[in-house]
Amino acid sequence: MLVLLIVATPISSGDWAVLGACFALAAATGLFIFYIRPDASDLAPHRSKLDQLLERRDTIYDNLRDLRFEYRAGKYSESDYETMKNAMEVEAALVLAEIDQATDSITKRPRGPKPVGAR
Repeated sequence: MLVLLIVATPISSGDWAVLGACFALAAATGLFIFYIRPDASDLAPHRSKLDQLLERRDTIYDNLRDLRFEYRAGKYSESDYETMKNAMEVEAALVLAEIDQATDSITKRPRGPKPVGAR
């Protein structure tokens, strides 16, 4: 009975526009799902681990510079300054060690004594 009611009701021009927009949206969604494939570069990370470590190192250095400036401006006591500075320097040392490990794995530098003929 519902089908007869829908068929018997005349469709206005505004209804045709809405119906056409719904069909167009459904077709575009179907095309996107079944025919558009993601590019391999979309799935790859855009920053390497080394890039992230270098950015972190730079951030720590900037924070150390800002801390020194604020200490000289009188914002921190000497003990607070030393505590924060030491914590940042330890963090910087850890990041530098990670950078060293990352670059060693990339460059594969030989370690140990040099061969006799190389001296």
